[in-house]
Amino acid sequence: MPKRHVVRLTDDQRSALDHRERGPLTRRERSRVQVLLRADAGETDDEIADGVGVSVGTVANIRRRFATAGLDAALTDKPRPGAAPLLDGKAEAVVIALACSPTPDGAARWSARLLANRLVELEVVESVSEDTVLRVLKKATSSRGRRRVGASRRG
Repeated sequence: MPKRHVVRLTDDQRSALDHRERGPLTRRERSRVQVLLRADAGETDDEIADGVGVSVGTVANIRRRFATAGLDAALTDKPRPGAAPLLDGKAEAVVIALACSPTPDGAARWSARLLANRLVELEVVESVSEDTVLRVLKKATSSRGRRRVGASRRG
């Protein structure tokens, strides 16, 4: 059965891929370059997949992206959607500073809920979840004066 998406590299594209292959690449980028070079050399999808260490479906996808959108699309991923971070660096610093500050009256220690409410009161953010506050505190490995860093103390 003839291939639907045949890879035919120009001399410029082939030399650019050869040059790129010699430089520092991630494993994903290196495998995509090798797939395109081998496909241009006339190897089958099974041979390419075995030689490069990817699945046959990956080879077919790289061929398809090259044929439909060009070399750059075959080598790089599209940007993935995702929400912007709720707390920037300054807001994270406020969370850490609050957690290290004296506790409010009537509380033995800062809870995630108290910290989240205080951030809203200080108008650092409009709203924030307790999970977000906990994630920020987990990233900060402050020992608060103890010798050991971490969540648990040994007796």
